[in-house]
Amino acid sequence: MLNGEAARTDWNMKNRTFIDAGILIAALRGSEPESERAFAILADPGREFASSTFVKMALLPKAVYHANQRELEFYEVFFETVTHWADINLELIHDALEEAKRCGLGALDALHVAAAASLGADELVTTEKRSKPIHRTRLITVISIRS
Repeated sequence: MLNGEAARTDWNMKNRTFIDAGILIAALRGSEPESERAFAILADPGREFASSTFVKMALLPKAVYHANQRELEFYEVFFETVTHWADINLELIHDALEEAKRCGLGALDALHVAAAASLGADELVTTEKRSKPIHRTRLITVISIRS
């Protein structure tokens, strides 16, 4: 099911963007240029956001454990804007494993790629450098905010 939804051809449709945890971290506490690029993506009215429970798992536990209320609120506000949530099921996990083996991905990156592809996202935006394995995938266009 990695083909996702049919391609959207209507010019009024927003760009469906899967945001990985690094983008939210960069927006909140990244270096200034990186933070600005992350905020520009998050504030882009031409985007609708896609995510998964895996992104929540990457962000929320530490914010809660360290009682960082500002960080937690920032993440929660973002999650409220997400309009497309990946269904976590065995098929998605199988697809992630296969893509991890094909591209040499780490577990969480593979889950993000599979989740984004399953949602028919137009792109996955990350802070991962272009030399990292996530950029090898052909299931989804991966864009990095790092220069």
